[in-house]
Amino acid sequence: MGGRAAIILAAGKGTRMKSAKPKVLHEVAGRPMIDWSIELARSVGCDPIVVVVSPSQSELKAAVEAKLGPGSTAIQDEPLGTGHAVRAAQKALKDHSGVVVVLYADTPLIQTETIETLLGRAEDKGGVGVLGFEAEVPGAYGRLITSGEALDRIVEAKDATPEELAVAFCNSGVMAAGQSDLFSLLGDVTNENAKGEYYLTDIVGLAKAKGLNAHALTCDEADVMGVNSRAELAAVGHAFQTRRRERALDEGVTMAAPDTVFFSYDTVLENDVTLEPNIVFGPGVSVKSGATIRAFSYLEGAEVRAGAIVGPFARLRPGTLLEEGVRVGNFVEVKNTHMREGAKANHLSYLGDGDVGARANIGAGTIFCNYDGFFKYHTTIGSGAFVGSNSSLVAPVAIGEGAYIGSGSVITDDVTADALVIARGQKIEKDGWALSFRTRMSAKKAAGEVS
Repeated sequence: MGGRAAIILAAGKGTRMKSAKPKVLHEVAGRPMIDWSIELARSVGCDPIVVVVSPSQSELKAAVEAKLGPGSTAIQDEPLGTGHAVRAAQKALKDHSGVVVVLYADTPLIQTETIETLLGRAEDKGGVGVLGFEAEVPGAYGRLITSGEALDRIVEAKDATPEELAVAFCNSGVMAAGQSDLFSLLGDVTNENAKGEYYLTDIVGLAKAKGLNAHALTCDEADVMGVNSRAELAAVGHAFQTRRRERALDEGVTMAAPDTVFFSYDTVLENDVTLEPNIVFGPGVSVKSGATIRAFSYLEGAEVRAGAIVGPFARLRPGTLLEEGVRVGNFVEVKNTHMREGAKANHLSYLGDGDVGARANIGAGTIFCNYDGFFKYHTTIGSGAFVGSNSSLVAPVAIGEGAYIGSGSVITDDVTADALVIARGQKIEKDGWALSFRTRMSAKKAAGEVS
């Protein structure tokens, strides 16, 4: 089988994260790091994709196989280096004859275009392709030693000479090669080095010795930022947000304070969207042209259509659809509810599991009582209906078109179209009761009595 395949290395223990959760299941912009690498591999047409894990990573193995299917993981039984980890995937790729890219599950920001180019060169030129970057602080990175455009070898920092350590062109670890070349070269790799490990990087020198081509592709250092600690996780998240904000501005989104707006990996914004300060997008949000998201709002799993206004201090939860011209105001929470064109809920309301008709008005303090402790129920508001303030609509219930609900009502049965319903407790007034109560209680307090 030809085509493209990917090996994603994920067997590191991640002890510096100080977490019970596997390192690569930690999220960047709402997506686990392992999923970033899987989607990168998919985006360049890789199939199969094999993720290398350690024997102790049952949670990670289950998460990967839930996404990619049974047999999509390979076990590195001992931590003997990157070359050893890649060889763990050899059996899973025995029927593959095309090119293979080696990716890392803790490096989530590599661009699709970069890997497409790396694989394309491997397909055109053969041999081994390596992704490198100019490091601001080379430190412990392996160095890419080149002659013109050719890559001669990769030297690990611990094994480098002073001259080699002065080189700033560094190895990202990402490589591409034909399947047969990759595993043939790995078969010749030894562990005769300072760490006693089998380095994947050694295949470059071995390829050159066999007369095979070796070349390096350059990317931005930010593309290959890795994560080994919580601080590095935050740094990668910051890098993603910086890029995404710049992209939004370039695409015609207005942001008064870009540094206070936080995007998810899949946020979709059209041009002429306006974002006020301090907005957070969870996964699954789409905002159409002309909509405004006002300050201190949180959106997740929601679609906001043209001309709608959300917030300030609003929360949209999964399953929310706001059609054109809808207004959702301060301290309003909407969940799994379709608000149709021109509907309004401007203040202090909870709308859960509902359908709000066009131009309906939901008064302040209205609650869709959708849950009985066991099941969720639906509320339907007809077009043009008016729900007075501080009303509780006990689902399942339907309010007819044009109906009016008096303020403070508790509605438990359906309301017909154009009706007025007032459903409040009966008023009881006892003249003088409050004065009598205060007089009795004051006398008891003065006498030192304890009730």
